[in-house]
Amino acid sequence: MQATQPTNQPAQTPNLYQLSGKNLNITYSTSGIDGKPHFSYQDLQQTLDFTGDEIRSVETEIGTLVSVTIRMTVDTGGTTFSLLLPRIQIPGEQTVPVRTIGITTLHRFSVLPISGQRDFYTVTRLRGSAERVFF
Repeated sequence: MQATQPTNQPAQTPNLYQLSGKNLNITYSTSGIDGKPHFSYQDLQQTLDFTGDEIRSVETEIGTLVSVTIRMTVDTGGTTFSLLLPRIQIPGEQTVPVRTIGITTLHRFSVLPISGQRDFYTVTRLRGSAERVFF
C-alpha cells in the first residue's frame, strides 16, 4: 500500500464572518444557500437581519466595507452600520481569527439647510472568525 501525499489546496477568501465586540454581534456571509449575501446585526436594543440588496459592499484599499441601514427616520436622518473586512486568505476549510472594526454612523438630516458636520461615528472593535464554508 502506497501512502498518499496530502493535496495542497489553494488559499481562498472567506465567505462567512462571525464577529463580536462591546454589546454587538455580527454575522456576515457573502453568499447563502439562496445565492444572496446575508448580514445579521445584534446590539442591546435590536436584532436585524438583512439580505441581498439591503447589504452594500465596496472594495477599498484598506479592505471591504460592508454597510447596512439599521435605523431610518423620514425627517431627522438615519443610522448605518459598516463592517470593515480585512483581506484574508485561508487554506481549505479552515477557520482563521479576525480583528477588525465596526463603524456606526449617525447621519443628520434636515429639511432646512444645516451647516457643519452631518455624519458622526462610533467605532467598535470586533473580534471573531472568518471561514470558507460551502452552502
